[in-house]
Amino acid sequence: MSEVLKIKETFPSLNAKKIEQVNNIVNGQNKIKPQIKMTTKGPLRKQIIIPMSNDNIVSFMKNSSSHVANINRLLRNAKTDILVDYIRSDNTGISVIVSKIAQQSDIAIIDNYIKNSTDINSLQVKEARLPMSKSYLKIIGIPYYPHSDNCQTKLSSDDIQNILKQNHIFDNISLASKPRVIKVSPKLDMALVWIDIWDVQSGKNVKMLINRCFNVGNYIATIRGANMNPGVPLCKNCWKWGHATMSCRIQESRCVKCNGPHKSEHHREFGWCCKANDKVNPPRLETKRDKPRPHTFKCSNCKGDHQADSVQCPFWRH
Repeated sequence: MSEVLKIKETFPSLNAKKIEQVNNIVNGQNKIKPQIKMTTKGPLRKQIIIPMSNDNIVSFMKNSSSHVANINRLLRNAKTDILVDYIRSDNTGISVIVSKIAQQSDIAIIDNYIKNSTDINSLQVKEARLPMSKSYLKIIGIPYYPHSDNCQTKLSSDDIQNILKQNHIFDNISLASKPRVIKVSPKLDMALVWIDIWDVQSGKNVKMLINRCFNVGNYIATIRGANMNPGVPLCKNCWKWGHATMSCRIQESRCVKCNGPHKSEHHREFGWCCKANDKVNPPRLETKRDKPRPHTFKCSNCKGDHQADSVQCPFWRH
């Protein structure tokens, strides 16, 4: 009560409600524990992603309209309630955009059609899947030097992957990238392991793993949540940083090599630097398909002499 009176004397204009709020803050009752955001928001789930080789992408997309019609015919025959709206491609594969979130039976129909298509080599096509979010975790309590008889052999990413494969709590978990191992501090011999896993937006997988423990030799490792670190995305449509490919507002594709209004695989045919030009001094000859490029590329981000997705670009240092 004395603290409330002191606040009233110090701030006579405050009403009773404000005085109570100030008193709670002073006593630490209003301190909210910060929440760790462990799961990113993945891309739109009304699509099916089919990773494949670049040659397959080019060949399949030439007849994309007929493929849409054929897939929809199969879906209607199977009496499913989804249809394919359109198909788009990026540098990793194709995305089949559908009217609703696909069930596993729908994915199997589309996957089977694509792999049996005469346009592509099925050996270079991976399994079709729905888009996934990423969740971020860290594992503590693992020794940095796992072999007690050899203090020179450090814990590696491959060691972590083998440990996770042997433990049943990771049976239905897929790693989104290789684990990263660091030393807790220069003076300690314990490791801190960061792992990224595929998840859904609700964080179903990360909720199953958080605070679980498992054995690593004579040690007990514990799984903790980690703040998400998705990085800054590079759009594979316009090749600009800051937004995902599916969020790009530019209708036409841009070339990763010259930033021209054409797809990257058509650079030789439509790129200004590969076309013949008699008006420049000296005149520029056409670059033949079977000849090496005599010119440098032009980055659309930093304007440097490299492709937009090159690691030499200073924009990679964000």
